[in-house]
Amino acid sequence: MNPDITKRGQDMTTTTEILDDFLLEAADLRGLLASLDDDQWELVTPAEPWRVRDQVAHLTFVFTLAAAAASDTERFAAMTAPAADVGFDAAVNHALDLFNAGTPAEVLGRFDTAVDDVERALRSRGPDDVVPWLVNPLPAAVLTAAGMLELFAHGQDVADAVGVGIVRTDRVRHLVPFIHRTIAFGYQARDLDVPQGSFRFAVSLPSGAAVEAGDEYAPNIVCGEAVDLALLASRRRHPDDLVLHAIGPDAWTYLDVAQAYRGPAGTGREPLAAGAATV
Repeated sequence: MNPDITKRGQDMTTTTEILDDFLLEAADLRGLLASLDDDQWELVTPAEPWRVRDQVAHLTFVFTLAAAAASDTERFAAMTAPAADVGFDAAVNHALDLFNAGTPAEVLGRFDTAVDDVERALRSRGPDDVVPWLVNPLPAAVLTAAGMLELFAHGQDVADAVGVGIVRTDRVRHLVPFIHRTIAFGYQARDLDVPQGSFRFAVSLPSGAAVEAGDEYAPNIVCGEAVDLALLASRRRHPDDLVLHAIGPDAWTYLDVAQAYRGPAGTGREPLAAGAATV
């Protein structure tokens, strides 16, 4: 199995195009956050025990970290140094205390600043420029796509907590090659052998347009809706609640372990109750 984005995926977008859509995704989430009252900022999200404000603080931390990676490597090294001593999860929790303090308006203001900073820093880098990151250095375009997945996943948590739907757009196309690149993560999180056979994703965008990533002749194929693939790989929906189809010896297993980020798998989401609305 080749975890790299294929040429087909690389040709689909540039860093500039992803950043343009990143800003639109961030603006959509900001619009939702600005509509909430103070009590809603304290609601616990499906990622318990994180509240809405914790979700926003986490995004602020990640974007601040990415901005440093792309523009100030010394600052990035200083920000990530505590993780070597206490572990990444503990460092993330500590960051929540730094970024979620104050009123909702103050938390949202820090989020706005972080979005502006990371957009400016990443836009200054070429798509193939490699910047430091938490485990391995990443091309700037890949780090930008990772930021979009963060917005997708944590924005979904916020929407679920306050009981609203999200109108997904074709901007989700940027996530398909990124999810393909990270196929190995779900297996590694569970101490499973990564399949040797290659994978192909063939999914539909909300507009109905098709997008693919992976070897055209891969023995393992996942098809369905791109939004469902992103919900699966971000572990924001249980596989039973998604319309995805698997073909090949390892593709069905992938639906059970899909995870487009490093770290523990966690408990994931329970299936939605019968008759519950899906997003």
